[in-house]
Formats: sequence, structure tokens, C-alpha cells
Amino acid sequence: MPYTAKKPGSTPTPDELRARIPGWGADADPADRPAVPREQPGIQTGAHWDMPEDQGGRGGREKSVEHTRLTPVFGTAQPLHGLAGRVRRYAYERYSEGQTAHWLLLILGDRIDSATAHLTSLFTRRPDDPITQSGILGERGHRPISSRFGRGRADLKHAWLDPLLVLGPWLIAGTMIVMLGRAIVRPGGGRRSAQG
Repeated sequence: MPYTAKKPGSTPTPDELRARIPGWGADADPADRPAVPREQPGIQTGAHWDMPEDQGGRGGREKSVEHTRLTPVFGTAQPLHGLAGRVRRYAYERYSEGQTAHWLLLILGDRIDSATAHLTSLFTRRPDDPITQSGILGERGHRPISSRFGRGRADLKHAWLDPLLVLGPWLIAGTMIVMLGRAIVRPGGGRRSAQG
């Protein structure tokens, strides 16, 4: 029955729904519910433990302050390292997951890790190229301008912000390097004499 402006009639009874909709209420009877046997006390699950055996290599792993122990199984693919690792570890040791500071420190650790990776790439054979690896210039040969208009692309809304996010950190780092270089090269350790 399509929606109408009139108020619908009374709610159908379970029997009416069962007659109209095949399979309706299949799990209404606890005896028919697939999860019911597992919800019963004393069921035999076949597990040979109350708590899984602890995974090795637990030393130095981070855990939230609200947990009394590390989970029995945990990932080891990305161990914490460097300054970013120290920031992340501090977030776990000091703040609960319910506090904003915990998450802001984790984001800061991520940004530090990202900046470190970008700087490290400068000393490799193929350094990061912020100009062509993002934004319009990264789509050369694929109609980068005309493909953005009239096609409902979601990235068009933030396209103006992409150059700031991609090039901004590089420009800030370059400016800081130039300022540091000037301070080092300037006679007197960067201080002007009172007579000069």
C-alpha cells in the first residue's frame, strides 16, 4: 500500500505480518533463534581456554590507561619509532581514550611521522613531488580542468584547499630553513651590533 495523506490503520498483529511477509518473525520464538543456544549458560563452545594465551613480544607495547592489561593478541606490523612514537606513547600513557588530548596527540604523532617521511624522501633517488603527486597538475594528459566541472565530482568542493595542504608544509619548512641559514651565516650569531 503506497503512502497516503491519511493516517494509516492500526498496527498489524504478528499473525497478520507472518501471513503477509514470508519469514517474518522467524526469530521471535526463542527456540527458533540461531543465537539462543550460545546464550544459554553452560554451553560447550569447544574453546580450551578461559582467556587466550598471551602473544609474545608484549614489552613496550602501548595500551590505554583505562585498561588494566594489554589484550592477549595485538598487531606488531607498525611498531612505534622516533619522535612520533614517543608522542603516541605519551598519549597512551597519560590520557584516556575519552579525552580529546589523547586523540590530538595521536594526530600530532601522525603529522610528525608524515613530515619525517617527506624529509627522508629528499635523500632518496625518488623524492616526493608535491606538485604532481596531488591536485590538478597530477592529472596531466587526462583533462585536469575540464574533468572537474559539470560531472558532480566530490573533490571539487575542496580543490581550492588542496594546494594549501600539500604545498603549505613545504613552504613553511623552506622558509624556516632559509631563516635558520641566515641566522647561522649572519656575523655575530644572528645578532646585530649596537653600532651596526
